[in-house]
Amino acid sequence: MKRVLFLFSDTGGGHRAAAEAIRDALLIRHPDEVTAEIVDVFRAYSPFPLKYMPEFYPWLVNRSKSSWAMGYHLTNSRESVQLLSLGIYNSIEKGLKRMLEEHPADAIVCVHSVLNSPTMRALRQLEQRPPYITVVTDLVSTHHFWYDRHVDRCLVPTQQAYERGLRSGLKPEQMRVTGLPVHPHFAERLKAKAAARAELGWNPDLPTIVLVGGGEGMGPLYKTARAINDERLNCQLVIIAGRNQQLKEKLESSEWNQPTHVYPFVTNMPVIMAGADILVTKAGPATICEACIAGLPVILYDAIPGQETGNIDFVVRSNAGIFAPTARAVADAVSSWLAEGPQGLQRRSENARSLGRPNAVWEIADEVWQYAQMPPIHNPHRPSLAQQSQQYLKQYMRVPSKTRRF
Repeated sequence: MKRVLFLFSDTGGGHRAAAEAIRDALLIRHPDEVTAEIVDVFRAYSPFPLKYMPEFYPWLVNRSKSSWAMGYHLTNSRESVQLLSLGIYNSIEKGLKRMLEEHPADAIVCVHSVLNSPTMRALRQLEQRPPYITVVTDLVSTHHFWYDRHVDRCLVPTQQAYERGLRSGLKPEQMRVTGLPVHPHFAERLKAKAAARAELGWNPDLPTIVLVGGGEGMGPLYKTARAINDERLNCQLVIIAGRNQQLKEKLESSEWNQPTHVYPFVTNMPVIMAGADILVTKAGPATICEACIAGLPVILYDAIPGQETGNIDFVVRSNAGIFAPTARAVADAVSSWLAEGPQGLQRRSENARSLGRPNAVWEIADEVWQYAQMPPIHNPHRPSLAQQSQQYLKQYMRVPSKTRRF
């Protein structure tokens, strides 16, 4: 029985979703041959303040986007990441060592950028270690944190992420473009548009616009829905309020100019996407990849500065969607797309589907299984942590002050 350990943190929903998707694909492929554990490293094995990063992260991103963007770009260099990773390792060294003792594995899979190098550093302190695979869960504008030259395998979602890895010091043979892991049940649950609408009780003939704000119903969903409503279009709206009960009640108590369906948090997104013609959402990588697999063009109204900025270009360059950063711009885009008629929507649908990689999760699971068959890797003699710290400080000080970023 092979043991696979997945490392993530609930700083954004995509990390957990990626780990669960790969885990479930592994269990489907090898039901009696593998066990898999998923560990939130920050929450379970880190001291304050890292222990509370799952709570801090959404507050930082949504309350201070400009500060987040500044921090993202200032730290996005090889030298800065080396020093920051060393600092994080010093903070959670005991926790990482305890985690590795409590969760022995034949392969370790990391789906979180900030955990990547500190965990690799902890593994390299051992006499021998299991193979270590990084699965990059940002699409295009990937941070240097994702790329540690000591990892055994780095699986990336796009060619742009692959090229970024090369510039970060990884070798071509270390990496592979697989696409982003989407849960294997997603593609299986897709169905014909008419069947999906019948199951959901929607009008079978009206163009359908779905608005999503993530599991927590965040973002300007209400304002955007009302802007579309003011257009008095021949369509139906589907608004997913997520866990935001206050938003759900506000939407349900409003008057609408077209058939409008309001949902709380849902678990049937494959069916909802199959029945839709247009998706209005933020530029989250998992949602974009699911929409592309479903052949659903997207109107993106927001993006986290840094890691999601490149997602907009990825979608727009392929004519799979557009960026509309205000409620008014979204409403204008919906009106324009519907004016193109069924042929225009079909063309956009085909463009979106061309970006979809429904087999990505299977390819990644197969790679993980292959590495789990390998024997433990023997580490060479390692210098002490104090010696490593001195080495990185010397390297950092060699960088000219005008180009140094930290």
